Amino acid sequence: MDTLKMNNASAYTKPLPRPDPELKPFWDFARLGQFAAQRCRDCAHVHFPPGPVCPACLSSSQEWFATSGRGTLFSWVAFHHPYWDCVKPALPYNVVMVQLEEGPLIASNLVDENLQGLKLGMAVEAVFEAIPGDMYLPKFKLRAR
Repeated sequence: MDTLKMNNASAYTKPLPRPDPELKPFWDFARLGQFAAQRCRDCAHVHFPPGPVCPACLSSSQEWFATSGRGTLFSWVAFHHPYWDCVKPALPYNVVMVQLEEGPLIASNLVDENLQGLKLGMAVEAVFEAIPGDMYLPKFKLRAR
């Protein structure tokens, strides 16, 4: 598992995820260093975020599985305005859209990267930041093709 270490867990000031029963499998996989998504048992459509039925065929027969964690850079933006006080120390921070190899688009952050020089379609892979509450927040980093 590629895990990003927190400098000081008590200094973590950003909002924490609130796992609900529907997302529990996602966070369980993340704890193992795996990015998970739902797949329809009837039509094999892969989707994220999860839901009680498949968005393609409306079947309620869903399963969670570990994706490859790999994808490509679909879009990105740098935020320079602190919409929340807790992100002021991180300014500017980035938000990226990653298209997983399995299909879903994921909003996250790109770690250890200046956004200069990024190109559409660059290869990325999931990494996980340890945060309070024994949780692991998925983020992405560039990878060599």
